[in-house]
Amino acid sequence: MTLELIQQALASGQMTSVQVVSACFEVIEAKDTDINAFVRVYKDEALVAAAASDARRAEGSVLGPLDGVPVAIKDNISYQDHGTSAGSAMLKEYVAPYDATVVAKLKAGGAIIIGHVNMDEFAMGSTGESSAFGATKNPHDLSRVPGGSSSGAAAAVAARMVPVSYGSDTGGSIRQPAAFCGVVGLKPTYGAVSRYGLLAMASSLDQIGPIGATVADVEVAYEAIKGFDRADSTSSVPETLPAKTSYRIGVPKQFYSDGLDVRIRDTLDATLSKLEDEGHTIVRDLDIPLLDQSVAIYYLIVPAEVSSNLARYDGIRYGVHGEGVADSRTQGFGDEVKRRIMLGTFVLSAGYSDAYYKRAQTARAALTEQLSGVFQEVDVLLSPVTPELPFKLGEKTNDPLAMYLSDIYTLPVNLAGLPALSVPAAWVQEGNALLPIGLQIIGPQWSEPWLCDLGKKIEVPHA
Repeated sequence: MTLELIQQALASGQMTSVQVVSACFEVIEAKDTDINAFVRVYKDEALVAAAASDARRAEGSVLGPLDGVPVAIKDNISYQDHGTSAGSAMLKEYVAPYDATVVAKLKAGGAIIIGHVNMDEFAMGSTGESSAFGATKNPHDLSRVPGGSSSGAAAAVAARMVPVSYGSDTGGSIRQPAAFCGVVGLKPTYGAVSRYGLLAMASSLDQIGPIGATVADVEVAYEAIKGFDRADSTSSVPETLPAKTSYRIGVPKQFYSDGLDVRIRDTLDATLSKLEDEGHTIVRDLDIPLLDQSVAIYYLIVPAEVSSNLARYDGIRYGVHGEGVADSRTQGFGDEVKRRIMLGTFVLSAGYSDAYYKRAQTARAALTEQLSGVFQEVDVLLSPVTPELPFKLGEKTNDPLAMYLSDIYTLPVNLAGLPALSVPAAWVQEGNALLPIGLQIIGPQWSEPWLCDLGKKIEVPHA
């Protein structure tokens, strides 16, 4: 059942929250041994919370749209008195002493948190394979990756273990796994959702957002968590853009790259033709030159922030306790995390900061300005989410550059602080599996309602 159907069933009395939550755990118990979407489940307390929700509903005092609805949260979102390990051995014994603002809002609205879902370690990865808790698998084909880093969040929704999950997106970590798993993922405007309680990867790009089976579900899930938070100095009061009945949709020529799978290209072209037939204006071949530099910009800025943020995990205050700091970090961190810490330490080091990090920041500002200018000409951009279909497990684990390039279409959004929505737009047969093709709608700041409106016109949910 989608979130929308669950809401209807709860409101009509067709089902109770206890029944819905119990059904989720039945699916988890049946499927998750193979998929590995969850790292921890909270069955007993979730059922207690569901019973309390049913009691409130019987008294006519529903707390909000998510009251009684089961949700899952990514393993880097702090949940008081629960393990929150960011998919890392470094934090395998860590118990969060407080709730993230997002969690506090969900609890205040009566949502039932049923577990923490798996992820690439410290949100570094695009495949779901770097977790200390083992790789998550794609529910549509267990031999393929689900995408990352919000691998468990997307897989859990795609496998119908839970109607909604909350992940984080630093360079595509909600949108790419949503595309690979055939579900919907929203990366909100930077600052639209509080980051307080999110274990930081790259603070100037990280953003929490929802994953759901449909655009309508994601809309509701986003409304439940957005808003200004005094505990997060980068959060903002959301603005409201005027509603539209038709859109000017731009297509950057840089997004038709040589490595783009022809089936994704054909889906993009067919979707553009469909939208044009429905009365929207298509502006093709927009030139945004710095899009081609986004991977280089991202992989200078993000490792620099990673090296700073992860310095706190030294085995003294947090994490694995080795014989010394170096031993603690050697034991606690996986290969990808170590790789990015070393890259970041290098680009921030004396003699190299000006040549690399500062130039990347200048280029980031220029890219943001180019995209801002484009949104004076068009309302939104339409693009692929990924250059390829979900690939096989192990295919890119020994080729970091190939893994980084799989995010080529998603990185500019985070660099510029923009919102973007990933929606399944087609399904194709690949061997014995039916695999999804996701498209991405990118808009100016605070255009989430536009993205969802347009997303409903192109989404093709799994049957």
